[in-house]
Amino acid sequence: MNINSDNYFGDNRITTALLLAAGIGSRLYPLTKSSPKCLTLVNEKSILERLVNNIKKQGFKRLVIVTGYQKECIMEFLGSKSGDLTIEYIHSPLYRTTNNIYSLWMARNIINEPFVLFESDLVLNTSLLDKMVFPDRMAVALMQPWLNGTTVSINSANQVTQFQKGTTAAYSDIRYKTVNIYSFSLSSWQAVIKRLNQFISEGSVNCYYETVFAEMISDESFKLESVSFDHKPWYEIDTVHDLAEAEKLFPIIIKKQAVLEIASA
Repeated sequence: MNINSDNYFGDNRITTALLLAAGIGSRLYPLTKSSPKCLTLVNEKSILERLVNNIKKQGFKRLVIVTGYQKECIMEFLGSKSGDLTIEYIHSPLYRTTNNIYSLWMARNIINEPFVLFESDLVLNTSLLDKMVFPDRMAVALMQPWLNGTTVSINSANQVTQFQKGTTAAYSDIRYKTVNIYSFSLSSWQAVIKRLNQFISEGSVNCYYETVFAEMISDESFKLESVSFDHKPWYEIDTVHDLAEAEKLFPIIIKKQAVLEIASA
């Protein structure tokens, strides 16, 4: 059976999603002056609406959102239900002084099942998630000159072998950019929680969760299979420049009927 079929919902297919949306989005200011980054419009449709549509099309049933900055805007926009998708919220009161490691840690008590982790600044083609709805996977894209941030190395079996901070140093191996979508089995999530607890108890609340993943990959207490996002459009929106590039990849689609009406006017 083709696991990429829209009609396939195998026993281990994940139906819970966690969305981290606590950040201030300062690099998109003034667009984020009075609303969270995830409500920024990409060609007349917000990042959040696009992500929720992606999640619903993939058959997810539960969405947990970690909020912070302008949480009321997100809650008012989505409510507690969207079709068959139930939406729950966790508020991170320390969002101004913590990073995504703290947001992920906030979900430790509310999620007790396999799930897919999303950052709330991504726009993507829904079909890219076909292989991400199964446990212990990580979305990656072949490193390109215009990309920056955390990269990973991958072996011949598509297993992630190492995380690297930044991309400024010269390297000879093939590097892949992290797309910030991860899936977890319950056992992996429980192991991650233990490591997160250590970091938070030590006061490491202002680093990225990749620091935890990198440490666990290194000591082989966590394994991730890579999933390539090279073949369909996706973009991570941090700046106004990113927004402009994303709008090139996700243009406004005018329905055929509308086109006919315009032509006959």
